[in-house]
This record gives sequence, structure tokens and C-alpha cells, in this order.
Amino acid sequence: MKIALLGYGDQGKSALEYWNDGKNQLTVCDRNTGLQLPDSVGGQLGTDYLNDLDQFDMLVRTPALHPNDIVAANPDAPHILEKVTTVTNEFFRVCPTKNIIGVTGTKGKGTTSSLITNILKAAGKPVHLGGNIGIPPLDLLKDNIQPNDWVVLELANFQLIDLKFAPKIGVCVMVAPEHLNWHTDMDEYVISKQQLFAHQTVHDLAVFNRANAHSKDVAAVSPATKISYEVPGPGAEPTTLTGAYLKGDTIYMNDIEVCKASGIALLGRHNIENVCAAIATTWEVINRNPAVVKQVIGSFTGLEHRLELVREVNGIKYYDDSFGTTPETAIVAMQAFDAPKVVILGGASKEVSFTVLAQVVASHNVRAVVLVGDTANEMEQNLKTAGYDNIVAGGDTMQSIVEAAQSEAQPGDIVLLSTGCASFGLFRNYKDRGEQFQTVVNAL
Repeated sequence: MKIALLGYGDQGKSALEYWNDGKNQLTVCDRNTGLQLPDSVGGQLGTDYLNDLDQFDMLVRTPALHPNDIVAANPDAPHILEKVTTVTNEFFRVCPTKNIIGVTGTKGKGTTSSLITNILKAAGKPVHLGGNIGIPPLDLLKDNIQPNDWVVLELANFQLIDLKFAPKIGVCVMVAPEHLNWHTDMDEYVISKQQLFAHQTVHDLAVFNRANAHSKDVAAVSPATKISYEVPGPGAEPTTLTGAYLKGDTIYMNDIEVCKASGIALLGRHNIENVCAAIATTWEVINRNPAVVKQVIGSFTGLEHRLELVREVNGIKYYDDSFGTTPETAIVAMQAFDAPKVVILGGASKEVSFTVLAQVVASHNVRAVVLVGDTANEMEQNLKTAGYDNIVAGGDTMQSIVEAAQSEAQPGDIVLLSTGCASFGLFRNYKDRGEQFQTVVNAL
């Protein structure tokens, strides 16, 4: 079979290893002309890498490549997308177990996936975690997955837009405008996430955040049994006492008390939502055992670059939330702290609005804002419109950014890297941005 691998990132390399079995003729199609490919693998490299794809029997799309780009580059092949698959689709097709939990959303899917995994492990279940969280799905097959094992996949919109299969349990956490520089509009973003649920059956389970309209819309397409969760605002009551919900300081699953919110090691009210999502997802699998949940939530402190305390210097605590790349993620990060904050905002544009973010800055004890990146001017205008003007320029290096934040902070303050924007331009990705932040802070 003639197979074209469209893109040669982590998942493209995983695809090459999987399909390079001596029976297939492989060609890597990538914009990068400097790629070093195995001798047995062909290359179609450069700006025209997507041209003439109809010559291949199968096309393996990398997540970052929009299907529309494949269509646009092959106008004489109107049915070209019928040849397209992904490593995610292939994993669903061949996975030895059908006990697959797929988690999507905008904010919290990585943390929720990790909580689900840890809860299942604490209950004695064999479980494998991968997907967008770090391990390409096909690489999980190396873990000797057994028919009764559980697999947890964190799945982004890029992986879901053309998903043809469904998990036994689908989970949609909070959804907000995101990646609108990749999608044609917000509707397409929501539709891409709906694909996680669209192919479910009545024998499956769909878990969603009932307090988030987009999350409800995503799960609504599923014919599966539905379980929702809810964390009302401070002082508010849940809209219904079903599913997983917070009432006072107690998290319930239907009418059963599961744990105390104050016992959660993770910071921020948004992480209470993630805990509720994990409880709703695993409750029946762990035989409704609150002790298992309590064990996990009291010890799990989160993933790197997500509200991660770097260190305290001269009474000032520095937090790395570089993974947060939307206004909504910056908002929940700020709301996680009552102390005065110096917040680092800005970066590459995702074509989303900063209006609400600016209003939250103006009302949430922010001592100063350090602005960086291409969105700095737009964000400054929004902040001033919201009545906030303690704004300083961060410069174009992490050293200057941290120095600017340090100069504004006072003992007892929080310096928070939660930019609300993509990292590109100044940094390679959110990991590079977070790692540089940690390096500079640790050298203070």
C-alpha cells in the first residue's frame, strides 16, 4: 500500500514506525526540506508537500494539519478526504481493549485525564494514559494493552475533527473559544469536539459540564447515557443535585458524599470542576468508593506548567501557568489566588477577545500587568477600556519579562505567568516558555 504521512512531528514519527512494516511504501510529506528520513522512506518536502496526494492509497494526517488544507491542495481530487486517517483513528480501530475513556475540552482536559488515570490506578485497574498529553496513541500499543485494561486519551480538537470512532466513556470539560486561527469559526471548533461523542451508542457514557453551554452542546450529539457535573460559583447552589456537584465544601455524586473540596491538593476552583469530572467518569468503575477518590485528590498536585509553584523569593511566589493559552485559562489562574498579583499577559494571537480578561484583571487584585508579544497593544487597549492602567512592558526575552514582574511585586504577592495567548514568536511553544520562566526564576 502506498501511504503518505502528512507531517513529521511526534505523531508522524509514531505513524512511520507503525506502518513501516516492509509491506507498505511510505512517503513523508512535510514543509520542512531539512528532514532526515530513513533510507527506505520517500519524501515529498517543501511548500508543495500537499500536492498530488491522490496518487497514494492512504493519507495519515498529522493533528496540526487542517483537512481543508488537504482539499485545497488537491482540487482535482474531490473525494481526497476519504483516504485520510489519523493515528488516533487507527488506535481506536486496533486497540485490544474497548475500555477507552476520551477526554476533551478547552481547559482542564490534561488534569482531568491524569485524575481519571490516578483514580483508576488507585482502584487497582490496569490503565494506560496518552494522546495529546504526551504519548502518541499508537505508541501506547507497546504497553501490552490487555482486553480488560483501561485507556485514557486526552484528545484535542485537532485530533477529533475527523474522528470516526467513539470511546466507551466520553468526557467534555469546560469549552471556550480557542484555536480560532485554525478553525473557520467557533461552530467548527465545537463540531470537532462533538466527534468524540457522535459515534457513541446507547451502551456508552457521556460526561459533561452542565454549567458550560458549549460542553453541553458537545455532549448533546451522543445517544449514550449522560452524566453531568457542576461547580457553582462561590456561595451559589448547584442547579440540580444529580451527577457530581459541589455543595458548600462537599462534593457529592448523586446523593453520596464523596470528598471535601478543601481536601483537594490542586489550586483553583476550576480544578474542583476537574475533580468532579473525574468522579463522574470513574464512579461506577471504582464501585462507588469515596476512599479511592480521597486518596488521589489529596496527593495529586498537578501537571507541569499548570499553576506550578516555581519558588518563593523575598516573600514573592512565582507560579508557572504557561500551559494556559486562552483568556479563560488566565482568568481562572488569577481567580485561584486572593493575594495581590503581578500577571504576565500576551503572546501570539489566536483571534479571540480579551474584553472579559481585561475586566477580570481590573477587579481581581492585580497589582500590575506585564505585557509581552504581538498581542500587547491590543491587550493594553482592552485593559485601559476596563479602567486598568498599571501596565509595564516586558520586553522580548524571558529575563526582561521576569525582571519587569519582579520590579512591580511586593512581599506577599504572586507573580503569575498565565499569558492568555499562544507562545509563538518569542518562544517555541508553551513548554519552552514555561521552562525559560522557571530557569530565570530559579536564578533570582
